[in-house]
Amino acid sequence: MNKLFILIALFSTAIQSQILPQRDRADVIDMVLQDRFNTLLPQLMDRTGFDMWILISREYNEDPVLKTMLPSTWLNARRRTIFVFYRDKAKNKIEKLAVARYNVGKNIQSAWDKEKQPDQWKALVDIISERNPEKIGINFSNDFGIVDGIVKTDYEAFLSVLPEEFKPKVTSAEKLAIAWIETRTTQELEIYKQLVAVTHTIIEEAFSTSVIKPGTTTTDDVVWWLRQKVTDMGLTTWFHPTVDIQRSGETLQSHIVSFSDRPKDKVIRPGDLIHCDFGITYLRLNTDCQQHAYILRNNETSPPDYLVKAFADGNRVQDIFTGNFETGSTGNEILLKSLKQAKGEGLKPSIYTHPLGLYGHSAGPTIGMWDAQGGVPGKGDYPLYVNTVYAIELNTTVTLPEWKKDIRIMLEEAGLWGNSGFQYVNKRQTELITIPKRS
Repeated sequence: MNKLFILIALFSTAIQSQILPQRDRADVIDMVLQDRFNTLLPQLMDRTGFDMWILISREYNEDPVLKTMLPSTWLNARRRTIFVFYRDKAKNKIEKLAVARYNVGKNIQSAWDKEKQPDQWKALVDIISERNPEKIGINFSNDFGIVDGIVKTDYEAFLSVLPEEFKPKVTSAEKLAIAWIETRTTQELEIYKQLVAVTHTIIEEAFSTSVIKPGTTTTDDVVWWLRQKVTDMGLTTWFHPTVDIQRSGETLQSHIVSFSDRPKDKVIRPGDLIHCDFGITYLRLNTDCQQHAYILRNNETSPPDYLVKAFADGNRVQDIFTGNFETGSTGNEILLKSLKQAKGEGLKPSIYTHPLGLYGHSAGPTIGMWDAQGGVPGKGDYPLYVNTVYAIELNTTVTLPEWKKDIRIMLEEAGLWGNSGFQYVNKRQTELITIPKRS
């Protein structure tokens, strides 16, 4: 068993009590990165038709893609950092070069001797000329911000020194850069399972009487408990968590209020349906999860049947949606097909699913937005590929005569689209959490 899987096994048994120390985290990050460079990157360059990929960044203004390629001990680029990846398909070889003063970890070797060639840009041109590539990719994109990483200054400087015969070969590396960001390796998926389990475990504790005292605890109390818990575990969040309440006698708010202007410091009371949106970052991967809990009244041992049924409707929308995943289908095609099917079953769905991985709102097919249920131009036109992970984020509106109002069941779980079809990375919520827990 190699060191990576030993560390993952330790991680899986540690969940909360012993998150990996920084040195072991660095080992995992660097081993995963080595596998991505040597195994995954050649496949992606072949698939997208690039034999050269150039990434250019300066310190503290990093290309988001280049940032994911830095070794564990590099927290930022240094000076101007230029990466050149050259794929010789005939020889089944990939060169990983840095036009920089330093080796970039063990994976990318410095290819610039400043004493022999003082001009960094001319050193880059020498590398290009020696290899004479057919198709040169650089990171610019109209639709995908993560892969639009080359800044105006570097773009103009690059083109000003590039020989004329190579300029027609330069094109957007959008498809290659998205593929690098969105594709998960076998090693990463093993880590992801445990990462989602940690997320679920934190939510389970947050939605318990150890944190929530009905009649006293507020929604903001729980939010800040989540933030502090993650900090105490040596982890980080990639967005500020939210906790909100739906209850009888209060009108269902619009989506914009629910997502960005929800009331704060509401006291949690018996009979409330509470909901959280929470995600963590660890080992360069991100989670994004939404779950619900019901605050039991004194005479209750389980949630009311009408809430159980409403939650089942939310699960049904998930099933319809993920059942329409198909390699090659675009985000917009999956969205519209799923909405039509769900509405045909009498449900009231809204789907706003995004890629998940090296970034929380990552690159890949956007499958709806809460305010774009007719499709998303550009990002929604990108197709689905295997070995990609998504935050299966959606809701369904359910009318509750018992509360004389509508509610939303808002769900979000990490899901994998792979060669064997769709599966949740580490389960999903299928029953309401109850506070307190009662048998």
